[in-house]
Amino acid sequence: MKRDTGEGLPPPLFHAAVAATQELLTFQHPADGVLSAFFRKHRSGGRDRALIAEAGYAGLRRLRSLQRMTAALAPPRRLPLQVALAITRLLGVSLRQLEPALAPADHEWLRQQAGVPLDADDAAPLGERLDLPDWLAAQLAAEFPAGELPALARMLNSPAPLDLRVNILKADRAAVLARLRDEGLRAEPTPLSPVGIRVAGRPALHKHPLFLDGTLEVQDEGSQLLGLLVQPRRGEMVVDYCAGAGGKTLQLGAMMRSTGRLYAFDVAEHRLARLRPRAARAGLSNVHPVCISGGSDARVKRLSGKADRVLVDAPCSGLGTLRRNPDLKWRQTPDSVAELTTRQTEILAAAARLVRPGGRLVYATCSLLAAENDAVLDAFLAAHPAFRPLPAAEILAGQGIALDTGDRLRLLPHRHGTDGFFAAVMERAK
Repeated sequence: MKRDTGEGLPPPLFHAAVAATQELLTFQHPADGVLSAFFRKHRSGGRDRALIAEAGYAGLRRLRSLQRMTAALAPPRRLPLQVALAITRLLGVSLRQLEPALAPADHEWLRQQAGVPLDADDAAPLGERLDLPDWLAAQLAAEFPAGELPALARMLNSPAPLDLRVNILKADRAAVLARLRDEGLRAEPTPLSPVGIRVAGRPALHKHPLFLDGTLEVQDEGSQLLGLLVQPRRGEMVVDYCAGAGGKTLQLGAMMRSTGRLYAFDVAEHRLARLRPRAARAGLSNVHPVCISGGSDARVKRLSGKADRVLVDAPCSGLGTLRRNPDLKWRQTPDSVAELTTRQTEILAAAARLVRPGGRLVYATCSLLAAENDAVLDAFLAAHPAFRPLPAAEILAGQGIALDTGDRLRLLPHRHGTDGFFAAVMERAK
């Protein structure tokens, strides 16, 4: 983010960035919710909100590096100078612009740090070098080649691009791309998804006519590929078992051309409430949001053995989405991951009961960890011999997507430019 207006950064704006970062570092709630609450209490313009939010997210991404550089300072100076480092070293704001907001001694300290590398040297512990908690660095080191780990960490610690999905009920990608480019946006087709668009920078698109009329939705390209693995057809009965706010539900509904029945199950009514207006805006009449109490809910049991396709995008650690949600690496723990794997196992077994003979089941997470991915899937297949795996690469190739990640889909930011996703496709025996 460049904010070179020729004017200094106002002291109240800098102090607001410090205050917001302080609240983020409590790790009591998700970062986006913390910032939303902060902005409700502290009114500011859109440009100022963007700087406050980006400073906070940058500080979360590179927290260990910033803490190392400020470790020798007195406690009252540490956090403000961590934020100042994030703003100048990570967001591209010049030290000259920041000068009005700093005490002379702090400005001089920052000037002296200008030539000091932000990255830790090779003698530092692995977690510090990767800007990850030690437990996560050790886990990734056990699962990824040593030569690949720094590239993966660099991408996880970088902001994600803005990926959009074109609603094929309303427009085709080429027409939308042309319009966005005519409006001066740097937009390109996503390299893998046939309905995705990647936009450079952080344009404010939430009030764009194409968003307001349901032609465009924000959705990572990797997430779009999950819908292509489900591959729903017109007139089918499809279940999005952990629908949340319904991003993938909307994609599935469009692929079904608003025919058949598409159930969006979730245990949180407030998440499903956001889906209803989005589905109407997208022109979908086949979406049926259902708040369930769990796998034993009567409304779930009624569909036992009837669904043509079931997607289980299971609740997970979210560690594949650190580009967007950097707080997760500090909020998750080995214990929380272990609890999630228990839930994932139960949810997958419950969702599988809905699949008709010959139907398809897709299990997916946005985690990088084998404990949430292969381990859960292998245990399921061992306990449910009626399900056989299908090769994900072949299913995508049949839709014109050349992506050889093996029988199970594994997407990684440093290899594919997407968030980290895992997905496996299964078919129930006829």
